[in-house]
Amino acid sequence: MSSVHKAGWFGRGMLGLGYAFLYLPILILVVFSFNSSRISTVWSGFSLKWYAALLKDDSMLAAAWVSLKIAFFSASAAVVLGTVAAMVMTRFKPFRGKTLFGALITAPLVMPEVVTGLSLLLMFVTLFGPFGLSPKGMLSIWIAHVTFTMAFVTVIISSRLAELDKSLEEAAMDLGANRVKVFFVITLPIIMPALMSGWLMAFTLSLDDVVISSFVAGPDATTLPMKIFSSVRMGLNPKINALASLLVMLVSTAACIGWWLMHREEKRRQRDMQLALQQG
Repeated sequence: MSSVHKAGWFGRGMLGLGYAFLYLPILILVVFSFNSSRISTVWSGFSLKWYAALLKDDSMLAAAWVSLKIAFFSASAAVVLGTVAAMVMTRFKPFRGKTLFGALITAPLVMPEVVTGLSLLLMFVTLFGPFGLSPKGMLSIWIAHVTFTMAFVTVIISSRLAELDKSLEEAAMDLGANRVKVFFVITLPIIMPALMSGWLMAFTLSLDDVVISSFVAGPDATTLPMKIFSSVRMGLNPKINALASLLVMLVSTAACIGWWLMHREEKRRQRDMQLALQQG
């Protein structure tokens, strides 16, 4: 009994160390964002002046707005394309080149971001050049982010579709529903938590990317990670702590909302199943 008790304490201790390793640096960053000193590592009193200074920094706010817009539209497009790709991989009958299709879809997962960014830049130069368009800008960043985030979304949705009982879809088609109606009425509500997880994943990856964006960003489209990276190279700025704290709050809020919506949808689906069993 004592060995089991010790094992329980050891497991909880290792779990605590793991959480501390992951989240203690973030907590320290948030705490020092309220530091009145210009030296980020020396505490000299509580102050909100760096948040006020951040709100007056037009270039930083402009970069944040660019990143939020690109992340939102990139995540939305990645979910649509990733859902289509996942349906092809899990619901379509085997066809010539299906294995190659799956490999190409998931290639960005293992491809170095430097290679991905350089190849996308060369593609944009080739495609946009003859039309007199700039190969660098918000459109290029959006296409690049959709390209590499779609792979993560496809994997998440494919795993959910693989677990889905196909008999539900087959029963609906036996009752006269076509494939489009089956998808929107049966499949889509069930995989909605996976869609939300994929969207949040794509949004976070797009908002965080700096390597690929550095290749395809233009002078009129600087993302927030690029702005932060260039600022940190010149020295630690307390405004960066304030900005990072706001980003942590934004991402945490989005994650909590997503978790709450998925939990509510799961509870509703369980109630519907119990009601159907009772009526049956």
